[in-house]
Amino acid sequence: MLVDIAIENLGVIPAASAEFSSGLTVLTGETGAGKTMVVTGLRLLSGGRADASRVRTGSPQAVVEGRFVTQGVPCDIVERATGIVSNAGGAADENGEFLAVRSVGANGRSKAHLGGRSVPAATLSEFSDELLTIHGQNDQLRLLSPERQLEALDRFDPELAQLRKNYNAKYLTWKSLDKDLQKRLSSRRELAQEVDRLQFAINEIEEVSPQPGEDAELVEQIRRLQDVDTLREQAATALAAIDGAGSLSDAMGGSGGFDESQESASDQLGQAESALAGSDDSKLKDIAVQLAEITSQLSQVSMELGGFLSDLPADPQALDDMLTRQQQLKLLTRKYAADIDGVIEWQRKAQIRLDSIDISSEALDKLKEDAKKAQASMMRAAKKLSAVRAKAATKLGTTVTEELQGLAMQKARFEVALTSIEACASGIDQVEFQLAANAFAQPRPLASSASGGELSRVMLALEVILAAGTTGTTLVFDEVDAGVGGRAAVEIGRRLARLATKNQVIVVTHLPQVAAYADTHLHVAKNVGEASVTSGVESLTFDRRVEELSRMLAGLDDTATGRAHATELLERAQREKEDINEERVEPLLAASA
Repeated sequence: MLVDIAIENLGVIPAASAEFSSGLTVLTGETGAGKTMVVTGLRLLSGGRADASRVRTGSPQAVVEGRFVTQGVPCDIVERATGIVSNAGGAADENGEFLAVRSVGANGRSKAHLGGRSVPAATLSEFSDELLTIHGQNDQLRLLSPERQLEALDRFDPELAQLRKNYNAKYLTWKSLDKDLQKRLSSRRELAQEVDRLQFAINEIEEVSPQPGEDAELVEQIRRLQDVDTLREQAATALAAIDGAGSLSDAMGGSGGFDESQESASDQLGQAESALAGSDDSKLKDIAVQLAEITSQLSQVSMELGGFLSDLPADPQALDDMLTRQQQLKLLTRKYAADIDGVIEWQRKAQIRLDSIDISSEALDKLKEDAKKAQASMMRAAKKLSAVRAKAATKLGTTVTEELQGLAMQKARFEVALTSIEACASGIDQVEFQLAANAFAQPRPLASSASGGELSRVMLALEVILAAGTTGTTLVFDEVDAGVGGRAAVEIGRRLARLATKNQVIVVTHLPQVAAYADTHLHVAKNVGEASVTSGVESLTFDRRVEELSRMLAGLDDTATGRAHATELLERAQREKEDINEERVEPLLAASA
C-alpha cells in the first residue's frame, strides 16, 4: 500500500505532499490545477518514462518520493516485492516501510532509488508492478489490444493461470526441439562441411601432439644447442681452473690449452689450508677453517659444472630435430592460436563442438520423433487451456454485462469472443471483447462500438470483477470517469467504494458523485501569481469537502443551495459506504462462526 507521496518541482507543483488512506482516496481540483501531476509522479515511481518537459520551469530537477508498506498485502506479493528490493541491495527502513525515489533532471537524465540503494528505473517498475496498478485514458486504449484482453480473461479464472503456465512450458519445449530440427534440416550440408573442417583440424593437431608449454621450452633448448660449443668451452675452462688441466682434457676430448704443470685451484687451496691448520696461532687456525669452507663450496661448484657439461647434447642431429619440431608447432600456432597452450584449448573446444553435431539419419529421425511428441503434448495442453477459457469467457461476459447494467448501461451486452489461431506462447486462442447496444444488436469490437464514457465503464467493471479476489493492492484511476455523468457517476462511485473495501484505491476525478464516496478527499489547488503558477495539495475536512463538492456540482460553493446539495450528496454517499462495509463484514462473521 502507498502511504504517502512527496513531489518537488514537477509541473506546476513546486513542493507538495499527500497522505493516502487504506480505503478510497480521491483527488479533485479545477482544470489545470495539477491533479494529473500527482498521477505523473506515481508513474515515475512506477519506473515510467522520464520526461524533462515535466520539470518545473527554472528548476534543475523534479523529485518524487513515495513510501510503501506491505501490511495487509498477500504473502506471495510481499515475498516477491521484498525479494526485488533485497536483490537490488536495498532494505526496509526502521518502520518496515520501503522508500522509492525518482528524480528527473532538466537535461532529461533520471535517477532511481529503492530501499536506500540506487537502482535502474526497471527495478522500480518490477517493484511497483507487485503493489501498484495505474489506470488512465491510455490504459483504456491498451485494453483494446488482443493481448491485454487475453490477460484480463486469464486473470478472471484462477485455474487459467496454472493451465497457461503448464502450456507455456510445453510450448517452449516443442519450440526448442522444432527450431533445432529445422536448423539441422536446412543446414545439413553446412553442418557436414563443419564436421569435415573440425575433424581435419583435430587430426592435424593430434598428429603433431603438442605438449603444454612445449614451444617456450624449445626456444630455450634450441638457443643452447646453437651455442653448445661456446657453452662447453666456457664450462670446461672454469672446471679446469678448479680441478686441473686433466678435467679440461676429459671435457673437451683432448688438450684444452692449459699448462699441464699448472696446479689447480683446488690443490692450491688444499695446500694453503694444510699450511695453516697445524699452526698454534688462533688467528691462523680461524683462517684455515674459512679456507676449508671455501674448498667445500668450490667442490660443489665443480660438481655443478661437471653436471652441466654432461647434460650438453653431443648429438649433432639434435639441433636439426628440434628446429623441425619448432616448425611443426609454429604451423599450428599460425592456424589455431597464439601459442601451444591456446592450440590445445582450441582442440578441446573443437572436440566438444564436433561431439555435439550429429547429422546422421538416426539422429534426425530421433529428433523428429521427439519434436512430434512434444508438439502433441503441447496441443493437448493447449486444447485443455482453450476449453477452460471458453467457459471463463462465457462467465466473464455475463458478469461484466451485469456490472454494466449497474453502471447505467442497462441494455448493453458484453461478450468475450474466442477465435482459434496457430500455437504461440499464450496458447491457441485470440480474445476479442465485444459490446452490443442491446440484447438484439450484433456485438461489435470495443474499438468500434464503445464511446469514451462506455469504455471507461467497461474498464471499471472489469477491474471491479478482476480485483474481487485480490486484497492489499493499490489501484490508481486517472479520470476513468471521463464522459460519464448522472446515475452512471453515482454507480461508479459505489463500485470504487466497494473495490476500496479490500484494496487501496486512488482516484483522480471531476465528478462530485464519485468524490462523495471517498474516505480521504485531497484537493489540488492552483495559485496564479504575477510570474508563475503554483499548486498545492490539501486534505479536506468535512466542511471543506462540502465546499469542494458544491464547486464541482455547479460552481455553487458560496450559496446555501450549493452547500445543501453538496451536504446531501456527501451524507448519502457516506451512509451507503457504511452499508458496503457491512456487506464485506457479514461474510467474514459467517466464516468465523
